[in-house]
Amino acid sequence: MTDWTFHRDQITCFRFVRCGFDAHTGVARLVYAFDDGPELVETVTVPGAPFVLDDARVAAAQRALRLLHLIAGVSYYKAAVPDDIRIDEYAIDADTAALLENLYRHGLGEFAYRNGLDLHDRIRFPALLPSPPGRGAGGEGAAPALGLRPHALVAIGGGKDSLVSIEALRALGVAQTVTWIGGSQLIAACAARTGLPTCNIGRQLAPQLFEFNRQGAWNGHIPVTAVNSAILAFAAVLLGVDQVVFSNERSASYGSLIPGTGEVNHQWSKGWAFESAFGDYLQHHVAADLQYYSLLRPLSELAVARQFGKSDRYDDCFSSCNRNFHILGERPTSRWCGVCPKCLFVFLALAPFVPKLRLVGIVGRNLLDDPALTAGYDALLEYGDHKPFECVGEGRESRAALAALAQRPEWREDALVKRFVRVIQPQLDASELVIEPLLALHDEHRIPAALWERLRDRFAA
Repeated sequence: MTDWTFHRDQITCFRFVRCGFDAHTGVARLVYAFDDGPELVETVTVPGAPFVLDDARVAAAQRALRLLHLIAGVSYYKAAVPDDIRIDEYAIDADTAALLENLYRHGLGEFAYRNGLDLHDRIRFPALLPSPPGRGAGGEGAAPALGLRPHALVAIGGGKDSLVSIEALRALGVAQTVTWIGGSQLIAACAARTGLPTCNIGRQLAPQLFEFNRQGAWNGHIPVTAVNSAILAFAAVLLGVDQVVFSNERSASYGSLIPGTGEVNHQWSKGWAFESAFGDYLQHHVAADLQYYSLLRPLSELAVARQFGKSDRYDDCFSSCNRNFHILGERPTSRWCGVCPKCLFVFLALAPFVPKLRLVGIVGRNLLDDPALTAGYDALLEYGDHKPFECVGEGRESRAALAALAQRPEWREDALVKRFVRVIQPQLDASELVIEPLLALHDEHRIPAALWERLRDRFAA
């Protein structure tokens, strides 16, 4: 419709129009619309998907595709956040509606806070089918086991966390394919360095979304890990493998405490609440033998940093700087910008476990000896500011890491370490600055029991 114009405040309805998959091209099409406006078509391309599936896999792939359609819609819904949500082509049950409402409400928490929106009573998905016990998506019965082969699709993001997971699985002899979404050359370089089989899944957003943004659409952070999880779950069914593995540590469940607002978690879809709900949903509604879990859930950010520090295999290719990754393409003038919250935190988290010369060589300079970064580190410490809206660890982890560095001759003369000792540490309880308790493993995770038995000793060391 060439005469249709996006007017954010005049839109009344967001529609999930239809979704489909072409087995010959490996392309899934996810179609959305506002009111009677033009169709917004997103594509997801899964390389290596077989042309022919048995009936059970076809049905499971359809369930996984619809789930992806519904979750990926968050990228478009947020442009206008209308009250009316409609699903044109198929119906969903109450379980699915509850999962989506929880995801959209919490996953858009930062977006809502930054835009001054209240979404708590606004997001309602139309549940037209019941979800009695033992029933699966669409009411067709509990999800069956598909006989998926033992193999893990391991999501890689180019940072330290996924590399720790990949190396842990390699050490235990777990068959894996290193998998990423989109065209990042930084991630591709890390994936190649693993020497393992790789799978690069394509994702192309509807181009109109960027025009809507120019026309005043609401914009901001979305729960992208949830979208990526749904993409990998769909791919796992198509490829016939039984595990989707992410690398989200337990610190991701901890959000930013905003005075007058409460907790807002930038990483909500990386947290335990989403992982547990999504993993259970897949097994009950998509395929009983499809396992979704984070290998690092029992670990804190500091514990992950300790594991990463044991090897220098990826020092010259990994990057935990989010300024390198943008929806419209990379801007990798350097792998580390050295000023964003992620750079600052990763440098601090690695410092207790990596020799100083090696760490400065990785990032390019000593971030703890630059007074210009004082405000950034204060936010990480939750000193006079809240935790940044970024994928960083808890304030107590940053405080414990700096307290540990203050005891080490090679670090204690650096500007920000000295300031911590002089200004901040005297105000803190010394018992809360001990780093060892933060390295302990927790039992809250979805890692398969047999794998965890073998993995525990590796992560405890």
